[in-house]
Amino acid sequence: MSGEPMALRPHHGMCMAYFVGFGYSDGFSRNMARLLTEELPPDRPVRLTVAPDPVCGACPRCAGGQCDKPELVASYDRAVLELCGLAEGAVLPFGGFTALVEARILDRDLRRFICGGCQWDHICRRTKSRWAAPERT
Repeated sequence: MSGEPMALRPHHGMCMAYFVGFGYSDGFSRNMARLLTEELPPDRPVRLTVAPDPVCGACPRCAGGQCDKPELVASYDRAVLELCGLAEGAVLPFGGFTALVEARILDRDLRRFICGGCQWDHICRRTKSRWAAPERT
């Protein structure tokens, strides 16, 4: 693994899988795109946390470092940790984490049970996960 571990909420492994450029604000979308393209190569270590992270930092719903729905998003995080067999504070390469999210949640169509009520669910339902293996023809 290379670089310092970046804090990452476990449920953001699902959000990032389906991110297509829409978000809570232009600043949020720019930040998410930058994190995906510049800050989180597969070998970058992440430290899983049930607390605000760099994704949350640009979210208008996370004023002053406090999410406006802390229990809801914490429940998303705890579900991802449980399904992936991980604990809060675990450090692993970003690519290893996203592979677990894909194999244990997204491939099994379990995302909808975790966050199917999210306002962005319509995007996730119709978008292929960026973590999915390429289809063979």
